Amino acid sequence: MARTKEFDPDAALQSAITLFWERGYEATSMADLVEHLGIGRASIYATFGNKHELYLKALDRYGETHSAILFGELCGPGPALPAVRAVVRRFAAESTAEGTRLNGCFVTNTAAEVGAHDTAAARRVEHAWEQLETLLHAALVRARAQGELPPERDPRSLARLFLALMQGMRVMGKVSDDPARVREAAEAALTLLD
Repeated sequence: MARTKEFDPDAALQSAITLFWERGYEATSMADLVEHLGIGRASIYATFGNKHELYLKALDRYGETHSAILFGELCGPGPALPAVRAVVRRFAAESTAEGTRLNGCFVTNTAAEVGAHDTAAARRVEHAWEQLETLLHAALVRARAQGELPPERDPRSLARLFLALMQGMRVMGKVSDDPARVREAAEAALTLLD
């Protein structure tokens, strides 16, 4: 007779996201995961696979969650430019807030830490960036169609610029003690929407 799981896999995956996000892939050992998740090594392997497979599942879940949030922010009815501005400003605020800035973004952290040598992780990073760019692009196309964005502005180029800016803000926020640097860069970029 098969044993039933004595833990919630979704809660365990969320705990893994938190640990990997705070420490990174390399600095998180299997012993750290056992302790942090509160489940045995055999249960981790049976449910999630090895550490790398668990990391990829954590990255997938993080991406799904954050894509849904961004979809809600950027694809709602009404004017599109205020939504784009709000998302860029939220990234700037989170990148400089004392409680969140040091963690950065799990996707950005992955790109910096393992993206150059971990093809599976790099694919997930690229997928997350493509989703963000697509959502920004769609909002900017809508803004131009609604007359909010000047017709000479290229929504694709602006979406790529904001993607690069937002990822850069996450990296800078982890190190810089000067929140004005990130916030002023965001505001300067937003003037391109005028």
